Amino acid sequence: MRARGGHVGAGPPRDREGARRGHGRRPALPLTAVLLALLPALLLAQAPARAGSLDRAGVERYFPAPLVVGEKDDAVPVWPILKQEAGSYEVFAYAFESIDLAPIPGFGGIPPDLLIALAPDGSFRDVRVLSHHEPVFLEGLGEGPLFAFVEQYVGLSARRSIRVGRPNARANGASPQGVVDGVSMATASTRVINESILAASLAVARGKLGFGAAANVGLKVEARDTYEPLGFGELLARGSVKRFTVTNAEAEAAFRGSSVEGQGEGPPGAPLTDLYIAYLNAPVIGRNLLGEARHASLMRELGPGDHAVMVVSAGPLNPLGDDFVLGSIPDRLAVQQGGLTINARDMAIERRGAGMAGLPEGPWTILRIASQAGFDPSAPWTLTEKIERERGQILVERVPREFSATYALPAALFDRQTSDAGPSWTESWRARGLELGLIAASLGLLVPVLVRQRGLVADQRRFAPVRLAFLAFTLLFIGWYAQAQLSIVTLVGLVRAGVSTRDLSFLLYDPPSLLLWAFVLASLVAWGRGTFCGWLCPFGALQELAAWAARPLRLRQIALPPRIDRPLRLLKYGVLAAILGAAALASPLADAFAEIEPFKTAITLTFVRAPAFVLYGAGLILLNLFVYKAFCRYLCPLGAGLALAGRLRLLDWIPRRAECGSPCQLCRVRCRYGAIAPSGQIDYAECFQCMDCVTIIHDPGQCVPQVLARKRGRVLAPEPMAAE
Repeated sequence: MRARGGHVGAGPPRDREGARRGHGRRPALPLTAVLLALLPALLLAQAPARAGSLDRAGVERYFPAPLVVGEKDDAVPVWPILKQEAGSYEVFAYAFESIDLAPIPGFGGIPPDLLIALAPDGSFRDVRVLSHHEPVFLEGLGEGPLFAFVEQYVGLSARRSIRVGRPNARANGASPQGVVDGVSMATASTRVINESILAASLAVARGKLGFGAAANVGLKVEARDTYEPLGFGELLARGSVKRFTVTNAEAEAAFRGSSVEGQGEGPPGAPLTDLYIAYLNAPVIGRNLLGEARHASLMRELGPGDHAVMVVSAGPLNPLGDDFVLGSIPDRLAVQQGGLTINARDMAIERRGAGMAGLPEGPWTILRIASQAGFDPSAPWTLTEKIERERGQILVERVPREFSATYALPAALFDRQTSDAGPSWTESWRARGLELGLIAASLGLLVPVLVRQRGLVADQRRFAPVRLAFLAFTLLFIGWYAQAQLSIVTLVGLVRAGVSTRDLSFLLYDPPSLLLWAFVLASLVAWGRGTFCGWLCPFGALQELAAWAARPLRLRQIALPPRIDRPLRLLKYGVLAAILGAAALASPLADAFAEIEPFKTAITLTFVRAPAFVLYGAGLILLNLFVYKAFCRYLCPLGAGLALAGRLRLLDWIPRRAECGSPCQLCRVRCRYGAIAPSGQIDYAECFQCMDCVTIIHDPGQCVPQVLARKRGRVLAPEPMAAE
């Protein structure tokens, strides 16, 4: 195989003018079709980025009374949602649109827009889809599975890494706090939406909630299972038990200048509150304080990833309050880390003394911190106690003051693991490693088959079953299993991204398709359109396999006359221009026009779709039995785009002879795609690389010039005739 215009072997001189004619030019594509197909590129002008669509009235529709929508924040585009509590309004949630904070393009090239309500503790109050252009949910699966997907986030925490699992992952044992069930046939789209939700939420958390640094997202911290017997005094000396004391004098100083100044009692140096704090998950602390049996029981009661903190009082002030209810969140105690108050609830276990000798026997609690809170016990945290004084008897005025103590343990007590090893799209590549490996191996096998023509391709008996097997792999694995059917939808996404977001990261969420795109673009430069259309298109493979299976029916193929065939071939360029033009103009018609492709129906959704789409897809396969691959030749917009890009082809790789076209017409007659002109010239824009003509020209029993030459005692070698 040589570059365009070269020769392979030594053939006879071309001594007939007719043999020279017709090999010097490729049929020119009409200028109008080229300009129409390139129209979207001319429309890729600067355009403002998309922004959220909701005003106050729009937000109020989602958060009706008794909730109140506050003023939109000037710094961070969020709406505070207020709720009345004990006579005053407190923040119930922060509502925002994902597109304002994380405009990550989906597979339609436009970012999905989700309304997210984030509670002050970092948990999701609500997630709703406002708009999207995900092809698989538009006239495909329908929007129901998408709405059900985002509902899974309610109750989860933005402090925790959340990944998209396989369908029914939770039912099969995946963590309900860190995994949401994926949607079959929509893996890439759901991962884009997951990334949009988390990225936007963390931006709000950083700006409004005091957390969101990546350090705690996806972090898993476990206490090491180490133990040595220690007394209470040794635990205090090591800092494993923290003493937290507020004296009467310190309390009086805090209330100085207020209406309750001077209400303190007792000696100034005496403690008003005297607390002991301990993190119980670490065996060296928990087992020594509670004893082995009680510590083991406590660990069994905690859920996976939960934490237990003990607070024991030795002072006159009860930190729990006289009206404290077991199992509730203490009003006077709070655990804080990284500027965020963490939900810590009393475990309501039986009060039978605190434990080891030396530990005070005053009021105490064991607080449970749930795993989704994002609490990191290996980093410093604080315990805050609220102390109140009252004034008046009828209209009681309560004046609070807060006092805090920092608790920190040595890092050597913990094992830290980060589950999020990089951007969210990297999870897609890790999860689909097997698929990528098999597809890469198949491409590695395909290249030598196409390059070494005198090997496998030249032997029709061996080559035919190999080609059928590869087409079956393309349909069954690349198409139906790996969901890697390339589509005009990707080009629509590129145009939309070019017009609005300038962000192509959405391509990274579908690794098998991206791998195929890379190979197809490389093959366009080498061989033209045919490598994808003839070998790697699952719908094309489905048509070819259907035609092969229908051979026993002896259905008659219809060859359209040139006066009809040639104009019909131009249709696909008009379809391509219409789709990409609508996408460049941000018209929703782009999605409707893209439905001319049956790929979503036949491959992505395996014909599980509305009857009209199923009839259309099945009708094209039936038409293929009479007009071979009619859709691919006349209507396919992706094929049109690849044909245009294939004009950059470097190789005239199909071998020809001077006799091709005049007098021999065998290859032209056998070509089911009509890609060989009567002159013998190859129209690479219409060639599907089926290799039939290559097999013929290398077969001395089929190639007419070889048959005649052999009768005359001569040997011919094929030559790659230049297409232009």
